[in-house]
Amino acid sequence: MVSLICSLQNHLDDVNWCAFSSTLLATCSADKTIRVYSTRDFTELSFSPLSGHGYGVHCCCFSPCGQYLASCSTDATTVVWKMDTGEIEAVFEHPGRSPVRVCAFSPDSSWLVSGASDGSLALWDFPSRALLRTGSVPDTTMVACSFTPCGQLFASGSTYGDLRIWDLSMNQLHAEKYAHDLGVTCCQFAPQMMKGMNNVSIFRLASCGQDSLLKIWLISRVSTTVSPVSAPLFLSLWCRYVTSCAFSPTAPLIATGSMDKTVNVWMVEDGSSSHGESLKQKKAFSRKWPGHSRLMVSEWSEDDVLSWLREEGLESLIDTFKANNIDGAELLSLSKESLSTDLRIESLGLRSKVLRKIEELRTAPVSNGIPDEFLCPITHEIMKDPVIAADGYSYEREAIESWINTKTRSSPMTNLPLQTTLLTPNRTLKMAICRWTSSQ
Repeated sequence: MVSLICSLQNHLDDVNWCAFSSTLLATCSADKTIRVYSTRDFTELSFSPLSGHGYGVHCCCFSPCGQYLASCSTDATTVVWKMDTGEIEAVFEHPGRSPVRVCAFSPDSSWLVSGASDGSLALWDFPSRALLRTGSVPDTTMVACSFTPCGQLFASGSTYGDLRIWDLSMNQLHAEKYAHDLGVTCCQFAPQMMKGMNNVSIFRLASCGQDSLLKIWLISRVSTTVSPVSAPLFLSLWCRYVTSCAFSPTAPLIATGSMDKTVNVWMVEDGSSSHGESLKQKKAFSRKWPGHSRLMVSEWSEDDVLSWLREEGLESLIDTFKANNIDGAELLSLSKESLSTDLRIESLGLRSKVLRKIEELRTAPVSNGIPDEFLCPITHEIMKDPVIAADGYSYEREAIESWINTKTRSSPMTNLPLQTTLLTPNRTLKMAICRWTSSQ
């Protein structure tokens, strides 16, 4: 199940890429900038936007620890930025000076790979800033790349429409031709690795393309053999050409960028039977609108509806809705015919957008006013001592310790084995909870 939770509209040109760290979301654009947001409330950081590239920025990616952000551009460079200050840490020049279209860190930050318009790939030793080896796919442009959670393999995607799996020696282990009919625009592995029968490693790979589809692939690895294990899940997205997608490492979220200059953040839930029970424990992450987040839509006043129109970028309809005294109940009852006949909205595109936004309201859960990331997934109560477990999720310390001691060593959220029982204090989340609690 996929549901839209927010839309960001700060870029002035096509959004080319999205990337998550544990606390940040970065986006880059043909407007030559990189923008960085807090995932707590999706507000932009003080040093954002980052400006330093001479041409459009094609890709950005965080180092696993979140300390650095890499970005690459038509200017044939990959720039690494410090995330505490927004300053430049290093600049990598791609071999052959070809425009760099994609870059990606390995999970342990040992490697940085970059791909270019001439089909070449460059593998860098990040700690030493040295070029290790190169590879290439002829007659195409390399536009997508992502490492597996183990860091021993990476995937690439090209404008030819293929997805390829490589090892660190630049050997091609698998090629999925025509993965997207009109060309791949992005691919990314999910941060958690799954285990199949006979201890086979299974990875989830998301890819998107100019066919406006997001596909979720399951890929297995046995020794040096790599192959798909199931047909991909197809998700048709509500926007013009989808250019990028990114998994959050700490929440069930995917961000997608588009040529309509917007970034959409989606919640994704796995409906498979093996994960069913744990998914029932999740709190829905719902959109909230200032002034009426605690109300059901049917209880909205006329002013609430006008506020919603402003939030959704539908200001042109405010006078029409105000003249017709549209409140929440009437809003939910609007149809294609009533928009055209009663409200006399002539634009087919505008009517379609309104209907789509109303459908989001119908399917969105009611908010109780408490930010969902403040609630422990086990107790469903506001956390006092949040800690990060090996699955990347935050829990109340006492609750996750009790879970580990009384249950098998599996994640409460994914049912997958926890690689370690080490718990890391989430001080940023604790401070955010304290600030929110004090304001109530």
